[in-house]
Amino acid sequence: MLKILGICGSPKKGATEYLLKESLKPFEGREDIQVEYIFLKGKKISPCTACDYCRKNKAPCIIKDDMNELLEKFLTADAFVIASPVYAYGATPQIHAFFSRMRPIFHLAPTTLRDKFGVAMAVGGRRNGGQETVVSSIHNLMMSRGINIISNECGGYAGAYLWSKDQKEIGAAEDEYAMDQGKLLVNKLVDMMQRFNKD
Repeated sequence: MLKILGICGSPKKGATEYLLKESLKPFEGREDIQVEYIFLKGKKISPCTACDYCRKNKAPCIIKDDMNELLEKFLTADAFVIASPVYAYGATPQIHAFFSRMRPIFHLAPTTLRDKFGVAMAVGGRRNGGQETVVSSIHNLMMSRGINIISNECGGYAGAYLWSKDQKEIGAAEDEYAMDQGKLLVNKLVDMMQRFNKD
Protein backbone atom coordinates (compact mmCIF):
# COMPACT_ATOMS: atom_id res chain seq x y z
CA MET A 1 0.00 0.00 0.00
CA LEU A 2 1.25 3.47 -0.92
CA LYS A 3 0.93 6.27 1.60
CA ILE A 4 0.23 9.91 0.68
CA LEU A 5 0.74 12.53 3.36
CA GLY A 6 -1.12 15.82 3.05
CA ILE A 7 0.64 18.66 4.86
CA CYS A 8 -1.23 21.88 5.61
CA GLY A 9 1.11 24.74 6.48
CA SER A 10 -1.60 27.21 7.46
CA PRO A 11 -1.67 28.45 11.07
CA LYS A 12 -5.47 28.47 10.92
CA LYS A 13 -8.34 26.43 9.49
CA GLY A 14 -9.66 27.71 6.18
CA ALA A 15 -9.15 27.67 2.42
CA THR A 16 -5.76 25.93 2.42
CA GLU A 17 -7.00 22.98 4.45
CA TYR A 18 -10.12 22.83 2.28
CA LEU A 19 -8.12 22.68 -0.97
CA LEU A 20 -5.82 20.02 0.45
CA LYS A 21 -8.60 17.76 1.72
CA GLU A 22 -10.79 18.12 -1.36
CA SER A 23 -7.86 17.32 -3.64
CA LEU A 24 -7.08 14.14 -1.71
CA LYS A 25 -10.70 13.08 -1.11
CA PRO A 26 -10.97 10.93 -4.30
CA PHE A 27 -8.14 8.74 -2.98
CA GLU A 28 -9.42 8.21 0.55
CA GLY A 29 -10.77 4.76 1.30
CA ARG A 30 -8.93 3.02 -1.53
CA GLU A 31 -7.37 -0.35 -0.79
CA ASP A 32 -4.10 0.49 -2.54
CA ILE A 33 -3.59 3.99 -1.10
CA GLN A 34 -3.50 5.33 2.45
CA VAL A 35 -4.15 9.05 2.96
CA GLU A 36 -2.97 10.79 6.13
CA TYR A 37 -2.60 14.43 7.15
CA ILE A 38 -0.32 16.70 9.12
CA PHE A 39 -1.80 20.05 10.14
CA LEU A 40 0.86 22.47 11.38
CA LYS A 41 -1.79 24.68 12.99
CA GLY A 42 -1.09 24.83 16.72
CA LYS A 43 2.07 22.71 16.50
CA LYS A 44 5.23 23.79 18.28
CA ILE A 45 8.06 23.62 15.75
CA SER A 46 11.15 25.69 16.45
CA PRO A 47 13.31 26.41 13.41
CA CYS A 48 16.74 24.81 13.04
CA THR A 49 19.43 26.85 14.80
CA ALA A 50 22.36 25.13 13.04
CA CYS A 51 23.74 24.04 16.41
CA ASP A 52 25.34 21.04 14.65
CA TYR A 53 24.28 18.58 17.37
CA CYS A 54 22.83 16.19 14.76
CA ARG A 55 25.97 16.33 12.60
CA LYS A 56 28.51 15.99 15.40
CA ASN A 57 26.64 13.25 17.27
CA LYS A 58 24.92 11.50 14.36
CA ALA A 59 21.75 11.80 16.41
CA PRO A 60 18.20 13.18 16.06
CA CYS A 61 17.56 16.88 16.70
CA ILE A 62 18.23 17.97 20.27
CA ILE A 63 15.24 20.36 20.24
CA LYS A 64 12.26 18.78 22.00
CA ASP A 65 8.98 19.88 20.47
CA ASP A 66 6.27 18.54 18.13
CA MET A 67 8.65 18.10 15.21
CA ASN A 68 10.05 14.78 16.40
CA GLU A 69 6.66 13.06 16.19
CA LEU A 70 5.76 14.78 12.92
CA LEU A 71 9.05 13.80 11.29
CA GLU A 72 8.44 10.14 12.10
CA LYS A 73 5.08 10.35 10.33
CA PHE A 74 6.67 12.21 7.42
CA LEU A 75 9.34 9.58 6.86
CA THR A 76 6.83 6.73 6.56
CA ALA A 77 5.04 8.37 3.59
CA ASP A 78 5.73 7.64 -0.08
CA ALA A 79 4.50 10.99 -1.38
CA PHE A 80 3.55 14.44 -0.13
CA VAL A 81 0.91 17.03 -0.99
CA ILE A 82 2.13 20.25 0.60
CA ALA A 83 -0.21 23.25 0.79
CA SER A 84 0.40 26.73 2.15
CA PRO A 85 -1.30 30.11 2.11
CA VAL A 86 0.68 33.11 0.91
CA TYR A 87 2.63 34.79 3.72
CA ALA A 88 4.92 37.69 2.73
CA TYR A 89 5.09 36.32 -0.82
CA GLY A 90 6.25 32.93 0.39
CA ALA A 91 5.17 29.82 2.23
CA THR A 92 4.32 30.14 5.92
CA PRO A 93 7.00 30.27 8.63
CA GLN A 94 5.55 26.98 9.89
CA ILE A 95 6.40 25.22 6.60
CA HIS A 96 9.90 26.68 6.59
CA ALA A 97 10.53 25.65 10.19
CA PHE A 98 9.21 22.15 9.41
CA PHE A 99 11.64 21.67 6.54
CA SER A 100 14.57 23.28 8.32
CA ARG A 101 14.30 20.68 11.08
CA MET A 102 14.85 17.82 8.63
CA ARG A 103 18.59 18.46 8.71
CA PRO A 104 19.35 15.40 10.90
CA ILE A 105 18.10 13.11 8.11
CA PHE A 106 21.18 13.87 6.07
CA HIS A 107 23.53 13.05 8.91
CA LEU A 108 21.74 9.81 9.81
CA ALA A 109 20.28 8.47 6.55
CA PRO A 110 21.01 10.82 3.62
CA THR A 111 19.14 8.84 0.94
CA THR A 112 15.90 8.44 2.92
CA LEU A 113 13.83 10.80 0.73
CA ARG A 114 15.40 9.85 -2.62
CA ASP A 115 12.46 7.72 -3.81
CA LYS A 116 9.68 9.98 -2.56
CA PHE A 117 7.53 12.39 -4.58
CA GLY A 118 5.86 15.71 -3.78
CA VAL A 119 3.51 18.35 -5.17
CA ALA A 120 2.76 21.91 -4.07
CA MET A 121 -0.41 23.95 -3.63
CA ALA A 122 -0.87 27.61 -2.73
CA VAL A 123 -3.77 29.78 -1.62
CA GLY A 124 -3.92 33.56 -1.89
CA GLY A 125 -6.53 36.10 -0.87
CA ARG A 126 -6.04 37.97 -4.16
CA ARG A 127 -6.20 36.68 -7.73
CA ASN A 128 -2.49 37.36 -8.22
CA GLY A 129 -1.49 37.29 -4.57
CA GLY A 130 1.77 35.37 -4.71
CA GLN A 131 0.50 31.84 -5.28
CA GLU A 132 3.13 31.02 -7.91
CA THR A 133 5.88 32.30 -5.62
CA VAL A 134 4.64 30.04 -2.82
CA VAL A 135 4.57 26.97 -5.07
CA SER A 136 8.16 27.77 -6.11
CA SER A 137 9.08 28.20 -2.45
CA ILE A 138 7.66 24.78 -1.56
CA HIS A 139 9.44 23.24 -4.56
CA ASN A 140 12.72 24.70 -3.31
CA LEU A 141 12.11 23.25 0.15
CA MET A 142 11.41 19.82 -1.32
CA MET A 143 14.49 19.99 -3.54
CA SER A 144 16.61 20.92 -0.53
CA ARG A 145 15.60 17.61 1.04
CA GLY A 146 15.94 15.46 -2.08
CA ILE A 147 12.23 14.93 -2.77
CA ASN A 148 11.25 14.44 -6.43
CA ILE A 149 8.86 17.13 -7.66
CA ILE A 150 5.81 16.33 -9.79
CA SER A 151 4.43 19.10 -11.99
CA ASN A 152 0.80 19.68 -12.89
CA GLU A 153 -0.79 19.35 -16.32
CA CYS A 154 -1.20 22.25 -18.77
CA GLY A 155 -2.95 25.16 -17.08
CA GLY A 156 -1.65 24.36 -13.62
CA TYR A 157 1.95 23.82 -14.69
CA ALA A 158 3.97 23.82 -11.45
CA GLY A 159 1.18 23.20 -8.93
CA ALA A 160 -2.31 24.25 -7.88
CA TYR A 161 -3.11 27.94 -7.31
CA LEU A 162 -6.26 28.99 -5.50
CA TRP A 163 -7.88 32.42 -5.09
CA SER A 164 -9.88 32.39 -1.86
CA LYS A 165 -11.01 36.05 -1.89
CA ASP A 166 -10.24 35.88 1.85
CA GLN A 167 -13.49 33.94 2.30
CA LYS A 168 -11.97 30.73 3.71
CA GLU A 169 -13.73 27.51 2.63
CA ILE A 170 -16.54 29.38 0.86
CA GLY A 171 -14.09 31.32 -1.29
CA ALA A 172 -12.08 28.19 -1.98
CA ALA A 173 -15.12 26.25 -3.17
CA GLU A 174 -16.03 29.07 -5.56
CA ASP A 175 -12.70 28.76 -7.38
CA GLU A 176 -13.78 25.67 -9.30
CA TYR A 177 -10.86 25.80 -11.71
CA ALA A 178 -8.32 25.69 -8.88
CA MET A 179 -10.20 22.87 -7.17
CA ASP A 180 -10.09 20.87 -10.41
CA GLN A 181 -6.37 21.60 -10.77
CA GLY A 182 -5.77 20.35 -7.23
CA LYS A 183 -7.42 17.02 -8.04
CA LEU A 184 -5.56 16.77 -11.35
CA LEU A 185 -2.27 17.41 -9.57
CA VAL A 186 -2.85 14.72 -6.95
CA ASN A 187 -4.04 12.31 -9.64
CA LYS A 188 -0.74 12.77 -11.50
CA LEU A 189 1.16 12.29 -8.24
CA VAL A 190 -0.62 8.98 -7.61
CA ASP A 191 -0.02 7.88 -11.19
CA MET A 192 3.72 8.58 -10.90
CA MET A 193 3.89 6.82 -7.53
CA GLN A 194 2.27 3.72 -8.96
CA ARG A 195 4.55 3.70 -12.02
CA PHE A 196 7.64 4.05 -9.84
CA ASN A 197 6.57 1.37 -7.40
CA LYS A 198 5.47 -1.09 -10.07
CA ASP A 199 7.12 -4.50 -9.67
